[in-house]
Amino acid sequence: MKVLKFGGSSVATSERIKSIGEIITPRIRSGENLTLVFSALGGITDQLINCAETAARGKSNYSDLCLGIKERHLEISQELLGQNELAENEITRNFDVLLNLLRGVFLVREASPRTMDYILSFGERNSAFLITEYFKHLGLPALYLDAREIIKTNKEFGKAKVNFEITYPLIREYYSTKSDRMIVVTGFISSDVGGLTTTLGRGGSDYSAALIAGAQKADSLEIWTDVDGVLTSNPKIVKNAYTIPELSYDEAMELSHFGAKVIYPPTIQPALNESIPIYIKNTLNPSFGGTRITEQSSVQDKKKITGVTSITEIVLITLEGSGLFGIPGTAARLFTVLGGNKINVIMITQASSEHSICIAVKEEDAIFAIEVLEEEFSKEIEAGILRPIRPEKDLSLIAVIGEKMKSVPGVSGSLFKALGNNGINVVAIAQGSSELNITFAIKRKDEHKALNLVHDAFFLSDFKKLNVYLIGVGLIGGTLLQQIRNQHEALMESKKLDIRIIGLANSRKMLFDPNGIDLANWKTSLSQKGVESDLSRFVNEMKDHNLPNSICIDCTADHGIKDYYPNILSGNISISTANKVAASDSYENYRKLHRLALQHNVHFLYETNVGAGLPVLSTLEGLVKSGDKVESIKAVISGSLSYIFNNYDPGKSFKELIIEARERGYTEPDPREDLSGQDIKRKLIILSRVAGHELEQEDVIVEPLLPESCMSAESIDEFFVELDNHDERFRELIEKAHKKGAKLRYVASLNEGNASINLEMVKESSPFYNLASTDNMIVIHTTRYKERPLVVQGPGAGANVTAAGVFAEIIQLGNTSV
Repeated sequence: MKVLKFGGSSVATSERIKSIGEIITPRIRSGENLTLVFSALGGITDQLINCAETAARGKSNYSDLCLGIKERHLEISQELLGQNELAENEITRNFDVLLNLLRGVFLVREASPRTMDYILSFGERNSAFLITEYFKHLGLPALYLDAREIIKTNKEFGKAKVNFEITYPLIREYYSTKSDRMIVVTGFISSDVGGLTTTLGRGGSDYSAALIAGAQKADSLEIWTDVDGVLTSNPKIVKNAYTIPELSYDEAMELSHFGAKVIYPPTIQPALNESIPIYIKNTLNPSFGGTRITEQSSVQDKKKITGVTSITEIVLITLEGSGLFGIPGTAARLFTVLGGNKINVIMITQASSEHSICIAVKEEDAIFAIEVLEEEFSKEIEAGILRPIRPEKDLSLIAVIGEKMKSVPGVSGSLFKALGNNGINVVAIAQGSSELNITFAIKRKDEHKALNLVHDAFFLSDFKKLNVYLIGVGLIGGTLLQQIRNQHEALMESKKLDIRIIGLANSRKMLFDPNGIDLANWKTSLSQKGVESDLSRFVNEMKDHNLPNSICIDCTADHGIKDYYPNILSGNISISTANKVAASDSYENYRKLHRLALQHNVHFLYETNVGAGLPVLSTLEGLVKSGDKVESIKAVISGSLSYIFNNYDPGKSFKELIIEARERGYTEPDPREDLSGQDIKRKLIILSRVAGHELEQEDVIVEPLLPESCMSAESIDEFFVELDNHDERFRELIEKAHKKGAKLRYVASLNEGNASINLEMVKESSPFYNLASTDNMIVIHTTRYKERPLVVQGPGAGANVTAAGVFAEIIQLGNTSV
């Protein structure tokens, strides 16, 4: 014998009921002995509750609501059976009784728990009757059974307790004469020994099915719903949650206790007692295997954890003080008073010092729980040996569950490292000695982030997901997006790195997609779906997403964006910036950003600030960290000026060269940043700080390259007009250098903490002489590199190399993320 239970979503429409017929018919015809348990039609239970509550409030429209429910049943009857007088008469009789009952509720203005159970019973009774008639219509040997005949309980209306000593014999007696019939049973409902209607509470239809399966020692129990079995996490929160093929009874119990709604805890116990396998199947996808629940899972390559789930709206209540230390019976008093007042404790944790006991309860129970505890321990609180009871609100519980945890070391370490690295603070922890479950409390705002983080870390541990927010999608940012798109599959395969662009912004529009923006169409999406750009809103949205392994990329030249960096880092979001303004700001602000990154377990990276894609800062940082001392640095670190000086042609004006360099993306949007020495100054300041010097802007001596009239032009266009007036001066400078067998280089120097930038004529003996195109060169003398300096050389400007440098930092963050 096999017992199959179908939930409300499986019988919500006539089409779904017909699909059940398609599932059942071949199985009956092949000789299977089936019992089917049905819930009320989808949504009917809630509608019946609404009817009763409306009547109890004295509102006369309860009758219209009731008639609406009746019409729905008659419509489904018509769609399943056509004109069927028997079915229509039964439904009409049932609703006549229900309407009279509701009229009584309306008159007395009260729906007692006993009355409510009777009202709700009409949902299952009508659905099971209709479906029985439909199966008969299909030629199946269906027999309707009102479960009140066989399931007996106490009088705890709304959540009645089953009397197994009476129920199991009744079930066995009934089935002893019905071996040739397919029994269709009402789920959820039961009765006391005197015949009063009771209900089994939440998940009651599952329980009904399990009771029949247990009593009859069924071959299996199948629970049919609208999802593909038990999933690794809540799919509404964790989009890549997937079906768990096999679970043990213990794992299923833990998952159901902590919010897995596919199964209900009491369901498992009758099956567990008789070692009956439970199958969770999908009515909408009947060929899918679903989840098999047995005494012990047979999966060989089982993951470290089986599932991660959560309970929201939790309050932690802490009882603490010296009065707990060494006093036997305190915990017993606490749990006795809570149990006596029917307050459910979800989690318990106690410090080994015996100084405190912490319990987790649902939010709706918290005020009452505090009241009864304050009353119970009033004398101790008044005497000062216990502190006033302290609640902590707005929390969620996360439960990480799996039998394999006990045999695999390091699960807890990996779990809490992942949480810490992503800025999720753990408020309380509980773990049983069986190591089947690690439960911890966190702020409710971090629930979604924690579920996704833990799920990715353990179920998709071969892959690391990075959530990237890009500000600035111009030449460098746009090139970066293309590089990420081109390399995505290779990174997934070789590095197991999944880079997703979650947010984009330029000066006009911004766009977000928590599932990842399609990089094949990002320009169109940003233009058509983007909203008005607002940097403050962008940062807040990024923080509100609260996604694990988040990175903010700054590919702008905006001077004001640095003011948002502290807020971004404080939100546990790493920064990779091609924008030099923040790292060259005041030394105090520079250190503040590094401190914030360290404090929040994130990274503040700016390798591309000097040398674009060249490994300059990381090399220098490695020298300093390893104990080497930087004695001097000489550098050509303006790719734009290298390009201009290296490509001088008597047939071109200085202005034309600058325009050409700007169009190629070698200069800043405003070329005066490069030509004024300001851009080089920022780079030199950053170099000096990485080398260990606390250099400020005013400490750098800069020899101007341009006259003041060019620098003070009110716009870029006016700057180019003014530049025409000084073309001859630059021509003379370059020709003078050529006559001396030299070349012009704008050289940044750092010597014992003294910094300067000068226009120099370098001869062939200089390492800077043979620089080509946009080449940068950084010559570093240290204690170790004294006789022969360390030299880093290569292209120092251009969208491709700068974007590649940022891309390298993203990959670096991927290698350090959870």
